[in-house]
Amino acid sequence: MIDAHIHLEQYEVRMLPAQIDKWQEAGVKGIIAVSNDLPSSYRTLELRDTFPNFVHAAVGFHPEQPLPVEQDFLEWTRLVQSERKKLVAIGEIGLPHYNLEKLPYSIEHYWEFLSRCLQVAVQHQLPVALHAVHDKAEMVFDLLKQKQVATAHFHWLKAPENVVKKIVDAGYYISVTPEVCYRTRDQKLAKQVPLSQLLIETDGPWPYEGEFKNQPTTPLFLEKIRNQLATLYGMNEHKMQEQLVLNTHRCYQEIKSTLT
Repeated sequence: MIDAHIHLEQYEVRMLPAQIDKWQEAGVKGIIAVSNDLPSSYRTLELRDTFPNFVHAAVGFHPEQPLPVEQDFLEWTRLVQSERKKLVAIGEIGLPHYNLEKLPYSIEHYWEFLSRCLQVAVQHQLPVALHAVHDKAEMVFDLLKQKQVATAHFHWLKAPENVVKKIVDAGYYISVTPEVCYRTRDQKLAKQVPLSQLLIETDGPWPYEGEFKNQPTTPLFLEKIRNQLATLYGMNEHKMQEQLVLNTHRCYQEIKSTLT
């Protein structure tokens, strides 16, 4: 199993060697580690260097926060250039939804910034890991098409059926989180996604409810997500796992080339 979206740099670093050993023993083969800003992009790359056969790095700016200053963005573009061979994606990027009214910038400013990030991804032929939910999903989709982004991953998608259809018809990927184990909304969305375009993630360390309540979020949750999807799709768990791993490699094609 591969966790397609996790904020590894937010975990306690000194505990990671033992934790990763435990995750690997449970069958987790790797993770896509995303970043929130310039400092976390550096930390994610450091973790990738420490665990090169397990951590696959993505660098970006999470949209649910103030936009970075121009100097940080330019330094980030230089980082992408210099560390290109160590990257599997640009992310996490997207448009704000939950914090938009609290942020000191308009959605137009975030749109322009996302456009610049997508240009970097296209320039370096990297997929994008996206935060694009509810009415922002279609806005981001339209910009992807405008920028001719070949490969995109809509993480923890929440969107109307017609927008989900647009996303899958374009060949983009969609992931589900532990919420698919206990929320009808997420189960309904999962059934809309062709099995060949489905990924699983934890978005750790984000906490969950249901059977995961009061538990620290780790890639150990992936097994229960896989089992739930196997039930939803009416197939055995082994076949489901094989397909999910294949999908992740297809979406993040640089995984193998970043191994050292």
